[in-house]
Amino acid sequence: MAIVAFVVLGVVAVAAGIAVFTVDSMARATFSLALSFVAVGGELLLLGSAYLGVITILMMVMEMAIMAVFMIMFMMNPAGLMPMSMMHNRRGALVVSVATFLALAAGSLLVPWPARRGGPPADPTRALGEAVMGEKMLVMMAVSAVLFATMVGALVLATARGRYDRAAGPDAREEPS
Repeated sequence: MAIVAFVVLGVVAVAAGIAVFTVDSMARATFSLALSFVAVGGELLLLGSAYLGVITILMMVMEMAIMAVFMIMFMMNPAGLMPMSMMHNRRGALVVSVATFLALAAGSLLVPWPARRGGPPADPTRALGEAVMGEKMLVMMAVSAVLFATMVGALVLATARGRYDRAAGPDAREEPS
């Protein structure tokens, strides 16, 4: 069952990743990217990396949700749903992506991998969390909330006009100056 779930999540991750470049709007591309990362997070969970899987899912879902909110607030078309092309310089992008893939594949196959020393820790999730964040995990969780509140507050204070570039308040029906 785990193998079937792994294969299904892999197919979903790749298909959603391809959809990012084939759908015709920013909103659909955003949600396709979120789905791709959630599938990758699910694969990490299946591989026993609970910490990385959950963090990947939480970070990507929140990042894509924030991106969708900003699209709704600031894009000229409603929520980024108007058709548009997500591909620019197709030939150049294809050359760069194929060259990058070949370089990474060659590196993974040709580089001599070191032999493993020692055994896995008793609780790999805790060991990974401590290796990445150390004693600062609680601090980083609080800082992330403060940073998000700061971004929202800065945007609110930076613009006196609404999302349609109209004056706010009692004279909202006036044309932009």
